[in-house]
Amino acid sequence: MDNFLLILHSLLRWLILILLVLSILRSWNGWKQKKPFTAADRKSYLFTMICAHITLLIGVYQLLFGRMGVITAGLPPGVELMKNDFFRFYWVEHPFGMLVSILLITMGNGMAKKQIPDERKFKKAFWYFFIALILILVSIPWPFRGQSIGRGLLPTM
Repeated sequence: MDNFLLILHSLLRWLILILLVLSILRSWNGWKQKKPFTAADRKSYLFTMICAHITLLIGVYQLLFGRMGVITAGLPPGVELMKNDFFRFYWVEHPFGMLVSILLITMGNGMAKKQIPDERKFKKAFWYFFIALILILVSIPWPFRGQSIGRGLLPTM
């Protein structure tokens, strides 16, 4: 089960990135071209948020109960959390960066519900989504991050 959830978590990152880029583009176009806010914009934001929240739930499970989880594995004897690249990244940096990103995505989606002018709605959503994208890109364990942290672009079974 842990392997399946890890693979699902890794695959969902691509869906989040695609949906987030789509939401950013919709926000940019709506903001710069002064378009009215539509149901398609609202759905784009909503699907981005739903995917991010599902990935968050899987990630929290992995953080706590996964193969190297805080509760199931704990720190090996003699390992200090902040001095170990692997544990610092997967127990602190990755969860913190992703949590802040998901909060920003949720706030960007919240713009769809506010009774403010459409141009301002698009502008605020754009910045929330854009900053979330930057944080996600920094927090993903890309292959070039090093052997202890880096993971493949596509999960292996």
